[in-house]
Amino acid sequence: MTSSPPLPHGHDVHRTAVETLARRITDGAYDVGRRLRPPVLAAELGFVEPVLGEAVRVLAAKGVVDAGHRVLPRAEWNVLDADVLRWTLTEAHEPLGSFDVFPDLHELRRAVEPSAAALAAQFRSPEDLSALGASLSAMAEAERLDRAPHAELAARADATFHTTLLTASGNRFFARLAHVLAPPLTARSERVHAGPHHHPLPTHTEVAARVRDRDADGAYTAMLELLDLSLRDDPTP
Repeated sequence: MTSSPPLPHGHDVHRTAVETLARRITDGAYDVGRRLRPPVLAAELGFVEPVLGEAVRVLAAKGVVDAGHRVLPRAEWNVLDADVLRWTLTEAHEPLGSFDVFPDLHELRRAVEPSAAALAAQFRSPEDLSALGASLSAMAEAERLDRAPHAELAARADATFHTTLLTASGNRFFARLAHVLAPPLTARSERVHAGPHHHPLPTHTEVAARVRDRDADGAYTAMLELLDLSLRDDPTP
């Protein structure tokens, strides 16, 4: 007879409890409307009640469950929370209903990134330009690799490029969006670069050139063109 592995301790056990509950919700084991009761969960999952109570409160703060600890519909989750985005993007299937985040992501990016690029053209630092250049070099290298490592490297390079522009804008709100957009950008890029796609280097190079030349209008237009082209590569459900 084999024994179960020991549960983690301290902060890790709280994090593990949150992740366990979140995965059961995204996998559909806990349906919309189900009330998460710590005594019941403790018997089922093996965590102590205080840990589970705190985990449920964390999920409530993220909009995944309501004040009565009932699982909420996916459309009510706080998608600006990095954990919620990660849970949504890494799930294997969608038992709680269709929720394709990529069209919404594109609309958000189209509303924000051209303006961020224009501001970056005015306020970028030498360090920002260096980071953009490194991202372009990584994109070029990724396109020369086989599919599996190519997709991972390309995703990191793409996310770094776009989050660098957000922080280079000098706008504190745009800079905070970099943390929100990084997970879905990475997930999108991994899926896009795992199959046929437009080569990303020309459009990204054009944006970087306009930023380097302090051409705000050109940077704005170049980013719009980049996003419109990337829409054709967006993953479909």
